[in-house]
Amino acid sequence: MSTQPSLEQLRFNMIEQQIRPWDVLDPQVLDLLATVRREEFVPPAHRGLAFVDMEIPLRGHPEEAIRAGQIMLAPKVEARLLQEVNPKPHEKVLEVGAGSGHMAALLAGRAQRVISLEIEPELVKMARENLHKAGVRNAEVREADGARGLAAEGPFDVIVLSGSVAEVPPALLQQLKVGGRLVAIVGEDPVMRTNLITRTGEASFTTAQRWDTVAPRLLHFPAPSRFQF
Repeated sequence: MSTQPSLEQLRFNMIEQQIRPWDVLDPQVLDLLATVRREEFVPPAHRGLAFVDMEIPLRGHPEEAIRAGQIMLAPKVEARLLQEVNPKPHEKVLEVGAGSGHMAALLAGRAQRVISLEIEPELVKMARENLHKAGVRNAEVREADGARGLAAEGPFDVIVLSGSVAEVPPALLQQLKVGGRLVAIVGEDPVMRTNLITRTGEASFTTAQRWDTVAPRLLHFPAPSRFQF
């Protein structure tokens, strides 16, 4: 007689079969994935998909949710974004696109403070409730247009865009501290690359193109530049 695998077995399988093979090897990241209960950030209707290698719609019709960017990113993508920016215990983080609050919970496990911006009121409520239930006290969710960032609270050590953009607005880069890092999935479907941008001086930045993936668009970010000079 077959028995259903336990949640802990499913979590272990997610880490070992999806995340670790995707070059997520930082032991602190792997430990967080084992302790932050991903299934508690998934809408009840989709809880059976919590550990599956896919994006999970957060509200309404699945296709509409994906078009509107109202999803949880696949586990391996969240894990690798976290590994790329490598938040430190003294650092302040800005996340754009709170979704269900899961990425904010992961970031809060590494950083001193996380502010997560979400434009959709229903998701603001969901993320706040999920973080509260999970006992995460150093992350807050604000209803705001993340494309503008949050200059009044900056500068930030880390900025994470939890979705894709055609390009990173200069206004967001200006909200990084010198030495700060911004990670974003940049490009046009079907070719997007994860960019890790580091502020190296008052007017200087370096960009490393790290790995290819595809993610739904974040709302209100600028369209791609049509002209190259």
